[in-house]
Amino acid sequence: MATEKPSFIEQARRAQLIDVTIDAVAEHGYAKVSLARIAESVGITKAAVLYYFRTKDALMDAAYQFVLTALVDDVARAVESVDAQNGPQAYVRSMIGHLRENPRHTRMMIEALGNPAHGHTPDQRWRPLADVIDSAVAARGSHAVDSRSLAIIIGGAIDAIVTECLHDPPYDSAAAAETLVEMLDAALR
Repeated sequence: MATEKPSFIEQARRAQLIDVTIDAVAEHGYAKVSLARIAESVGITKAAVLYYFRTKDALMDAAYQFVLTALVDDVARAVESVDAQNGPQAYVRSMIGHLRENPRHTRMMIEALGNPAHGHTPDQRWRPLADVIDSAVAARGSHAVDSRSLAIIIGGAIDAIVTECLHDPPYDSAAAAETLVEMLDAALR
């Protein structure tokens, strides 16, 4: 039995529910967001929310996947737009820039990463950057580096920069990204 493609209205309602969920999680945190709160924000009933998403976790997962896809697509475009030896720097700049420009997404990701229901493993965080670092090392013909440790360190620095920006919006995260890029360049020499 083939499943019917959702109508334009159904697609729009799902997108609206995801957007409202991202806002609610950013403002209140995962634990304080309920389907009733989301329904009220949209102006529909909780039962109507359940028509589109069977559970709160299903809605949260859809919201998380939305922000993760936006981040991954943005970072991938940045890395693919430069030669391999400059990939790590493009990764850092794009990651920090995307998270700075999308603070609601940042909060959603932080909440999702802390939720065991999403089943994240540590290597899912560091492996993409480690792969970009390995490509840069090969393209530069430089000495081998411990890409795992370097990716973990850089990832921690990115997290700290983004967290500082969330707590102090005037903080110059773009300048911090450039400082981090300089540190990364030194490690890759």
